[in-house]
Amino acid sequence: MFRAIHLEQDDNRKTIAEIRSLPDTALPSVDGGVTIDIAYSTINYKDGLAITGSAPVVRQWPMVPGIDFAGTVAASQDARWRTGDHVILNGWGVGETHWGGLAQRARVKGDWLIRLPASLSAADAMSIGTAGYTAMLCVMALERHDVRPEGGEILVTGASGGVGSFAIALLAKAGFTVVASTGKTAEADYLHSLGAAEVIDRSSLSQAGKPLQKERWQGVIDSVGSHTLANACASTRYGGTVAACGLAQGMDFPSSVAPFILRGVTLAGIDSVMAPKALRERAWERLAMDLDATVLKQITQEVDLASTLALAPKLLAGETRGRIVVDVNR
Repeated sequence: MFRAIHLEQDDNRKTIAEIRSLPDTALPSVDGGVTIDIAYSTINYKDGLAITGSAPVVRQWPMVPGIDFAGTVAASQDARWRTGDHVILNGWGVGETHWGGLAQRARVKGDWLIRLPASLSAADAMSIGTAGYTAMLCVMALERHDVRPEGGEILVTGASGGVGSFAIALLAKAGFTVVASTGKTAEADYLHSLGAAEVIDRSSLSQAGKPLQKERWQGVIDSVGSHTLANACASTRYGGTVAACGLAQGMDFPSSVAPFILRGVTLAGIDSVMAPKALRERAWERLAMDLDATVLKQITQEVDLASTLALAPKLLAGETRGRIVVDVNR
């Protein structure tokens, strides 16, 4: 038996989320599957949507949410993985179309796993989690487009969230001048402690703006979307790059082609869910090398499995900070 957050829909298509004890036979059947004893998971924005039923992110019912986890191989039908291997999973539709990580046990495809870097514990890996991994994918995208520390300011939107927090820490350590945009002005000290040189109110970006604005940013990491992304693009300098990875404000993009054809701005889409394995491995190698371990303590709070049910709506309302790591075994 294992404990899990279990989601199902009632006759009115309302999501019912509760903690259940389930038999191992309930785990999904997977050809060549790998069974994982999960040590830690997390609660991300998408998990909040799934648990509350606020958006149709769950595609199959019933479902165990949790888009990432770290743990140990308990059994494997895949020759690449042996009992006792320490592994990480991010994305691949777990928590949406396949049972995910907010449980004590999971069964997944071997292709979806990567090896836990030797310098990280399972708790460290989930302190980083999908948020930190996504932030690193964004940083790597900026680097590929020749964004360099000496080139000027980098804007990070949604700065007090998980992706934003890690983006600030990673960029600051690499020598970039980071400007953090947040709706939580009370978090200014926290953002400065992560390395932000300046903190601005999100209201300066969140309303409809002109298609071209005063050039400021060499690069942008945006986890917000909608008007915020449009304004970020409109104020990015000639030849700059905007890495877009989230939609906290909305999926719409009320902009024009002006920044792209008049200023040569690059809009780089960042997908963490289906990213190729080689890119994932490189991102986690970089996280293990580049991330200051003390940052994890600043960014992370740890909770038990049952607490995630109450935290899900708070996460969606923007009432949490940084990362929430879930010890699924307590």
